[in-house]
Formats: sequence, C-alpha cells, structure tokens
Amino acid sequence: MSHITSNINGRECFIYNSDEPRYFLIQTLGNHERGIFDTTAELIASTTDVPFVLAAFQVFDWDLDLTPWHDDAINRKPEVGTMTGDTLRYVEESLLPALENEYGKLPVILGGYSLGGLFALWSSSQTNRFSAIAAASPSLWIRDWLDFAETHPVKTAKVYLSLGDQEEHVKNRSIARVGDSVRGEYELLKAQLGDGNCTLAWNSGGHFQDGDIRLAAAFSWCIKELEGK
Repeated sequence: MSHITSNINGRECFIYNSDEPRYFLIQTLGNHERGIFDTTAELIASTTDVPFVLAAFQVFDWDLDLTPWHDDAINRKPEVGTMTGDTLRYVEESLLPALENEYGKLPVILGGYSLGGLFALWSSSQTNRFSAIAAASPSLWIRDWLDFAETHPVKTAKVYLSLGDQEEHVKNRSIARVGDSVRGEYELLKAQLGDGNCTLAWNSGGHFQDGDIRLAAAFSWCIKELEGK
C-alpha cells in the first residue's frame, strides 16, 4: 500500500491506496487521531485481501464538524449543529469526486470513531451515497438520538456498531445513556435492515481505548459483508 497526503478543497487528506481498489473507505480524522491512522490502515489490510482506498479527511473542529445538533448537557458551544451538513457536503461534493477522478467510481463505506461514528450514522440518514457504515464507539449519548433515528431510517445496506463494555459506566448521566442508545439503535437497524445486515460488537474497556483496533474491525466487517463473505 502507498501513503499519500493531499489537500482536497481546503482540507488535508491522508490516503492509503492499494492496486486496483474495490472500495473507498472514508473516515473523519481529528488532530488527536493522526497518530493512529497508519495503524488503522495496516490493521484493515491485515484482515482482508480485498484492495481498498482508505481516505481520512481533516476535521477542523471535532464538535462543530461532526455533531448534528446541540446538546447543552454535553457541549456549551451554541453553534454546535450548524456545520455538520457542510461536512457531509464536503464528503459528497469534494472528497469523493476527487477520489473517483483518480480511482474510478467505487462503493463507499463511511466510518469513524466516537463523534466520527455519530457523524457516519447521521450521514446515512441523509443520503444513499454510502454502501455501508462503520460506526465504532459512536457518540450516541447525544440527546434525542433514538427519536431521530426512528423517524430518519438509514439509507445504506450494512451497518456495524460497537461499544466498549465500560463506556456506559461513567458518572456523567448524559454520557452514560450511550449504552441504551446503542442498544436501541441496533434494534432499529435490525428492524430496518434485517438481522444479517447489521451487527453490534462489544469491546473490553472504556471509550478512550483501542480506537484504531475498533475502527479497523468496523471497516473490515463492512468489506466482508459487502463481498458476501
């Protein structure tokens, strides 16, 4: 695999590509995730023989770019919820056209960790552009998530969810609701997609643990499912 760093319409993008790729894997990349991007790519490659392009695009503000609406219990920034649509438009109108110009049109798997996983799930309710969603430890503690998900079904074929088994055991009650929200999301997905087209994986530990391993597992599952393996 080769590693390319490129500026695509104002955002820095890190790209790992294989010869004759069959999928685009798209992920968000905050500053705190740059150190594990290489490992994520290598872990995915080690678990599948299917060639792919993994493209991670720069997130300027982790909260503003990826949180679909304001939740005062979690974040005091009043402008949260105003920029997530811009992030999705960047993926659809800038990043993917640039990748397609280089590699051709391929099925797209959108994924992310934490708020990146929340963004991926939210995006799948807004567009049918993505063939699968890889949501590792998604931040579904956001208020009213299940109400939103019930009335805004995903427009994708496959969804991977995961959560650490200690993530809901925290003192902050708003954060602690993530366990029930992820379980509820999984039940909705089974009803929307069928049992065989979604999964919920439980990992050992809390939220800030093994992000590269969890995200790589999410992408790998999506590839295998789309390949019919």
